[in-house]
Amino acid sequence: MPVTRALFDQVMVPNYNPAAMIPVRGEGSRVWDQDGREYVDFAGGIAVSCLGHCHPVMVNALTEQANKLWHLSNVLTNEPALRLAKKLTDATFAERVYYANSGAEANEAALKLARRWALEVHGENKQEIIAFHKGFHGRTFFTVTVGGQPAYSDGFGPKPGGVQHVEFNNLESLAAVMSDKTCAVMIEPLQGEGGVVPGNEAFLKGVRELCDQHQALLIFDEVQTGFGRTGTLYAYEQTGVTPDILTTAKALGGGFPIGAMLTTAAIAAHLKPGTHGSTYGGNPLACAVSEAVMSVVNTKEVLDGVKQREQWFRDALAKINDKYQVFKEVRGMGLLLGAELNDKFKGKARDFLNAGADEGVMVLVAGMDVIRFTPSLIISETDIAQGMARFEQAVAKVVAAHA
Repeated sequence: MPVTRALFDQVMVPNYNPAAMIPVRGEGSRVWDQDGREYVDFAGGIAVSCLGHCHPVMVNALTEQANKLWHLSNVLTNEPALRLAKKLTDATFAERVYYANSGAEANEAALKLARRWALEVHGENKQEIIAFHKGFHGRTFFTVTVGGQPAYSDGFGPKPGGVQHVEFNNLESLAAVMSDKTCAVMIEPLQGEGGVVPGNEAFLKGVRELCDQHQALLIFDEVQTGFGRTGTLYAYEQTGVTPDILTTAKALGGGFPIGAMLTTAAIAAHLKPGTHGSTYGGNPLACAVSEAVMSVVNTKEVLDGVKQREQWFRDALAKINDKYQVFKEVRGMGLLLGAELNDKFKGKARDFLNAGADEGVMVLVAGMDVIRFTPSLIISETDIAQGMARFEQAVAKVVAAHA
């Protein structure tokens, strides 16, 4: 039976509309499709493949663990999970770790913990959660309701209550609705899906102050910004703000599914035995891979290298823009960058993504107006140069088509 894109339409639920080409192999920042055609990968599986494809450190960790132990129930713990938790707590503000399999699950745990903490510490009137328009926190019904994009949560019946949305980077908007009923504020330090929009420092500090004032927890969703993506292990380190709860996934496993919620011992104490759980959360395979990824990512060499690579991307995009005048601005932190299209090309982001694929470079979009770049954190200068040369060809084609 031939495995083609047409087979997708016959056997898969149609909630995705994948590209015509099917990748079959990857190495570093290069991917090859069924026809042997090569692509430079600036997408990184949406900020997941932080060490590129098939990095030997990851392959070795997975192979070694696969020959030892794959799965245990949570009646037992395991060595990789404990080693990784120790490394995560040593490297961050956190004292306790809860494992899940994805960012949505990590966020679900964070929201449930915040509600349980508020109930037990402050009573049942303190249960409101505030989040931000255009935010994205996952696709479970709770997390998608807290996310500020109604298009993703509408049409599934009554939504979980006690959730409000305010304007990102607008402190007055938040202050106006916060009260003693607020149990938590959930925020991305840099909105990813919402268009690669960084939270400005004064705003983030103001959010922290409002949470303190109203005795509410501050939850940082670092699913996309975390694990080296912005040039520090977690983005909060660059903001001057420490959250009460932090969620992490995507790059945490470098491509192997794992998520985690990090918090303090005092807050964590409210998830007593039986209050929350995950069958696969903290499994030895995922934790062994994540531990190996962390051994590479959480080094001065790699984290400093992210800032260097950011500059290479910005320089290349500036050169393309000087020639073709397509971007209004390039924004973001580290290797989470968004090139916003100007008014002339408004709504055409997907045209650039498709043209890029035709030219042999994989990019992403963040909405209709922003082209997003989330490559490997260790992508080479050569791969950036070649990928950008291909991306320039794609831009030239789109510009010509819209002339």
